[in-house]
Amino acid sequence: MDVPNDRVARIMAEWSRERPDLDIAPQGVIGRLHRLANHLTDDLVAVYRTFGLAEGEFDVLATLRRGGPPFERTPSELAASTMVTTGAMTKRLDRLEARGLVTRRQSAVDGRGRVIALTATGRDLIDEAFTAHLANERRLLDEGLTPSDAAALERVLTTWLAHYET
Repeated sequence: MDVPNDRVARIMAEWSRERPDLDIAPQGVIGRLHRLANHLTDDLVAVYRTFGLAEGEFDVLATLRRGGPPFERTPSELAASTMVTTGAMTKRLDRLEARGLVTRRQSAVDGRGRVIALTATGRDLIDEAFTAHLANERRLLDEGLTPSDAAALERVLTTWLAHYET
């Protein structure tokens, strides 16, 4: 395998020179994952923008859509699913409601609660945006990895992520 000459490799070489007493090997994985995540986020957000959506708005619409009919959830369910505060969720919902992509109504179960529902316009938009999103994800994988490398990476990341999320 060729010796990498990316930014992380250069940073690691500097640390090796300055702190030869430390094992800098973890930086090769963590540093590259961090930089890759930033690049991937930029590439993903670019597609969302073509549909007039911010990343968080895409996430809310996708969460409502993937839940299936009647395509609704409470604000707290949306916040938990998207891992944002209820305050941040309120701002997202305000923007989406102003665009006619979601509606808010009182809960039939809890008179004090609210329910957020995907409108037909919102469903059409997220269906189109999600189709483009998946095509973009396929492009990103195909440009950087062989199918077998992508499968191996998925297995490794699944194992590692389980350490944090189970």
